[in-house]
Amino acid sequence: MKPSLEVRIGSLTLRNPVLVASGIIGYGREYERLVPLEKIGGIVTKTVTLRARAGNPPPRVYETASGMLNSIGIENPGLDGFLESKVPILRDLPCAAIVSIEGEDVAEFCELVRGVDGCGVAHAIEVNISCPNVGPHGLRYSTDAGMAREVMGAIRPLTQLPLIAKLTPNVTRIAEIAEACEECGADAISLVNTFIGMAVDTRTRKPILGTVLGGLSGPAIKPLALAKTWEVVQAVDIPVVGMGGITRPADAVEFLLLGAVAIQVGTALFSDPGLPLACVEEIKTYLARMKAASIDDLIGALEVPEGRGIIRAGRAVRREHGGRAS
Repeated sequence: MKPSLEVRIGSLTLRNPVLVASGIIGYGREYERLVPLEKIGGIVTKTVTLRARAGNPPPRVYETASGMLNSIGIENPGLDGFLESKVPILRDLPCAAIVSIEGEDVAEFCELVRGVDGCGVAHAIEVNISCPNVGPHGLRYSTDAGMAREVMGAIRPLTQLPLIAKLTPNVTRIAEIAEACEECGADAISLVNTFIGMAVDTRTRKPILGTVLGGLSGPAIKPLALAKTWEVVQAVDIPVVGMGGITRPADAVEFLLLGAVAIQVGTALFSDPGLPLACVEEIKTYLARMKAASIDDLIGALEVPEGRGIIRAGRAVRREHGGRAS
């Protein structure tokens, strides 16, 4: 019998732990032409804001050594445009649809949650409190535990959908932010969002990006993303969704070994749209080598020297991948 790849995030059951990250494939329609979506766990939509956004001034993307800087600025049609033109697309997807939202203040986050909850197509909501490219408010809710607690506490009573708090790595103690989100009812934590970076044109003596600073993603950040994910896995009992620099199938296994319940593939899709499917196959192959009955045997199976850390994800796994602790 083939090992089960099913994982749970709150009340949401995914057929496998491989997701496509927000901002790369829009709302899935174009990507569906390239990849059979029924073979991956799901997609995370492009982030929806309350009002339509045109995005940041160009240049908005720049290739770096082993990575990419972007300053897109969450270009999107706003909540009304999402409900009118994107919901019909998501309704027909053959995989889980996790809707990403971002608000400028707590009131906007609340309005967005109400709108997404009522649209009938979302399987979960990823609460993007960590975008570095939308002005000062973009990072404030994920760089201060009190503010993270404020927004998550406000939106939790508004929906029964699983809430996934997406965190920035641009902090000293990311575990404290994750713990605050867990205390206020988050069903899962996803990380990492991009690292703040910059590029300079020495000929013009000007910044290359139109916003000066941008978000660094790609293979260069994977070791940093693994370390931040490891820190959070040890701090919370809810599921952790790992991402950051996943470029080859074996990378996905690394995140699962250290305790992530699921992973998201992002920047690498620009060069390899089929990577999520390859990640699923790699996980199957790895489980076969382990002679494992299910993916539970892989999640959190990292062996660490005594005193160097404790895999706490095992408790979430035994809780069927973890609703909130009672």
